[in-house]
Amino acid sequence: MDNLKKVGLSALAGSLVAFSAQAGELSVSGGAKMTYTADTGNEDVAHDGTRFGLQKSVSMKGSGELDNGHTVSWAQVIATTGSLTSTVLTYDMGDMGKLTYQEDSGDVGIGKIDDLMPTAEEEVTNGIDTEAASNEALVGIVDSGTSGFNYTYSMDMATVNVGYSPNTFGSNNDDGANSGAGGSKSSTSIAVQATPMDGLSVFVGTGDKGTATQEDDHDTYGFTYAFGPLTFGYQHSEIDFAATGSNDLETDAFGIVFAVNDNLSISYGERDTEAEGSANDQEVEGMSVGYSMGGISIAAHSNEATNIANQTDNVSEHTEISVSFAF
Repeated sequence: MDNLKKVGLSALAGSLVAFSAQAGELSVSGGAKMTYTADTGNEDVAHDGTRFGLQKSVSMKGSGELDNGHTVSWAQVIATTGSLTSTVLTYDMGDMGKLTYQEDSGDVGIGKIDDLMPTAEEEVTNGIDTEAASNEALVGIVDSGTSGFNYTYSMDMATVNVGYSPNTFGSNNDDGANSGAGGSKSSTSIAVQATPMDGLSVFVGTGDKGTATQEDDHDTYGFTYAFGPLTFGYQHSEIDFAATGSNDLETDAFGIVFAVNDNLSISYGERDTEAEGSANDQEVEGMSVGYSMGGISIAAHSNEATNIANQTDNVSEHTEISVSFAF
């Protein structure tokens, strides 16, 4: 890869500087995003202190073309507030698809369609915290790991993602290293998205999620449909636990977005999860609004969850306003 070349940046991250390395070139980018967050969590727990935040991450990206016409690209996002980095290595084979290996860089397989409900800004689960007293997290979200291999193949009307997460680890290993002892079982899954007609998108996924002792079944399906200024979506997910006595989960979600004009959109969504044998449904709802004009975007969302992990009075709320600039 002697011909590393500068590549494009995301919509809200501008190129800040480029530098050479061994006769090649990497692009370095950073985002300009400021937020005001009201994260109330449980109503009995105080969350004081400054509520203003500024994005603290930088991205590096580069790519090169091989003699056979295929391309290899590499991307890394470094969070300057800690040691966590996200890294993706992609081998693009053109018509034969793309193979990626990623570390803490999003989802693989079925995780890529875990929540495809339309929204003006964020998912209804964004920012939802656990209750301090019970330390419970949201349940019912299909998953297949965040570190591992993902193969993507696109055809006329459909895209297929096949994921494999070794030991279901989310660790960042340097070259020559491993994640150590105490791993979980591996996860495998597949997700298919198709557009059979204008405005309609359907998707389905199935697979398993490895834990320390078992492999749980994860399944999901749904659709989104856009007509005029409205986009509506519905999604159903199921998680069947291998362990005897565990409460299987079923989740129904919907979302709707209304495009007021080319610059302004508003949305509303809900996500309800029923646990087998439990009288308490986990209920999540949220609203979002997004406005963009030239190089500036202003967005806000307000999400609320009750009976988190199907436990009575386990609640959380999250409200956030953000301003982003594109360079």
